Amino acid sequence: MRIAFHSPLKSPNHPVPSGDRLMARLLIAALEEAGNTVELASELRTFAQEPTADRLAELHAQADAEIKRISAQWRASGAPDLWFTYHPYYKAPDLLGPRLCQSFGIPLVTAEASYSARRNTAGWADMQALVLQAVEQAAVNICLTRRDQQGLVQASPNVRTALLPPFLDAAAFLALEPDPVAHRLVTVAMMRPGDKMDSYAMLAGALKRLDDLPWTLSIAGDGPCRVETEALFAGFGPERVIWHGQQDQHDIARLLAASAIYVWPGCGEAYGLAYLEAQAGGGAGDRRGP
Repeated sequence: MRIAFHSPLKSPNHPVPSGDRLMARLLIAALEEAGNTVELASELRTFAQEPTADRLAELHAQADAEIKRISAQWRASGAPDLWFTYHPYYKAPDLLGPRLCQSFGIPLVTAEASYSARRNTAGWADMQALVLQAVEQAAVNICLTRRDQQGLVQASPNVRTALLPPFLDAAAFLALEPDPVAHRLVTVAMMRPGDKMDSYAMLAGALKRLDDLPWTLSIAGDGPCRVETEALFAGFGPERVIWHGQQDQHDIARLLAASAIYVWPGCGEAYGLAYLEAQAGGGAGDRRGP
């Protein structure tokens, strides 16, 4: 099939590494491995930090312009067989796929869509209504966790769902022979506000209670909260914590292979691809897989 792919939260071409970007790329690779042709339909990012009327109006205006552009392109070259939306949720609904699919009569598929009724009481009802519209329209909603699957069914009992556990291209990790250094801990995570910073704070707090043990910690990651993250670990001394900054996949594979334990609280995360990378690294996990 010819598949139009869209990630409303973060394009797979986004310059900043993240689990969201990685999962989008993995899904594209899997679809292509199955013989499909995947086209990135749009780079439009429909993310809203806060549920304001002005921001939603701005996003709708941007979506209108993008739909006009894509529609003209499809009328000239033909519509794809399928629209595939990755990770529509209350802060980043898909404002393109449902309308384009209705106009051109093609099916919609979502992956990692999520819905939580408690968000409606926090001002996100209008954004969540857009997510629910897409979920109900979709031919199938591919869920990466049972929690997400249950949330969709609770919101709309007749939605069509399928479960696909998170997966990873483990080649870069399996290519290295694990050689873990005793007592070496490792974590790989972005440094940004919210759940990531909460996890870093939890990790620093836990390690303070293990000060009598001879551990060292390698931290791979960067982001807007780099200074705040470093401050959390400032009391440990330079011999305890090693800052590696942003690393590519091959560098991360080497760090994991040389470490004994992968540590990360994972506060607020539905799942973490970093856990699968650690598992594939062998030295920081069990290579047998889930």
